[in-house]
Amino acid sequence: MKQRVISALVAALIFIPIIIVGDLAFNITFFILTILAIREFMKARQNVKAIPDFMRFITYLLITLIYFKNTLNNDLSLSLDNRLLPGVFLILLLPVVLYHDDKKYGVTDAFYLLGGTLFLGYAMSLFYIYRSIDLKILIFLFLITIVTDSYAFFIGKLIGKNKLLEVVSPNKTWEGTIGGSLVATFVCTVYYITVVDTTASIFKIAIIVLFLSIVGQFGDLFFSSIKRKYKIKDFSKIMPGHGGVLDRLDSIIFVLLAFTFFI
Repeated sequence: MKQRVISALVAALIFIPIIIVGDLAFNITFFILTILAIREFMKARQNVKAIPDFMRFITYLLITLIYFKNTLNNDLSLSLDNRLLPGVFLILLLPVVLYHDDKKYGVTDAFYLLGGTLFLGYAMSLFYIYRSIDLKILIFLFLITIVTDSYAFFIGKLIGKNKLLEVVSPNKTWEGTIGGSLVATFVCTVYYITVVDTTASIFKIAIIVLFLSIVGQFGDLFFSSIKRKYKIKDFSKIMPGHGGVLDRLDSIIFVLLAFTFFI
């Protein structure tokens, strides 16, 4: 626990100023996190099957193009145009035929990289886009995941008895999940109607926050499923006691995607 607290404090000291400053510093920081995220995503699969070095290099290149194509556009319109998107498909799928060896690079590998590249490239770019739109909105979205995760953990420890999905995440309970979402709904609704928009409908915001809180917990379970499949405890050890980029951003990634769907 001490190690987790120290790591969290160090991370806060590094990232809070960057989030406040925004602009280029924020964009570059989250691009680096994007590269680390796709590296962790590929490394998880390499735990059971190696990915050719050339295909990993191509994946880094493509996710860079996707990330900056979206962040330089700087709005919520998806910027994967009719040149970039077919290019991503062709570059990752055609090598299946060229390698002609499923042990080196097969169809499953190609679609794993394709899905990870499109998913993480787009999702990670949303951090910068929302920071550019309004810092208060980004804080609101982070707050949903932080409050949900924190109270789900503590409530689960105190009164949790019924396992939520033991095969994926043995420590999660229904009591913690429900309690975390309810506390997050109250706290984040209050934040929104006092800081973001004082004219907003309390009922409408509460419903949205509740939905986002639940989706965020599904995001946690989704990435836990990947770890279970590839038999790893954490995606990496960048943050001692916390794991890697995907371990820390699993919930917020899904919250960002769900919030974008709402607006």
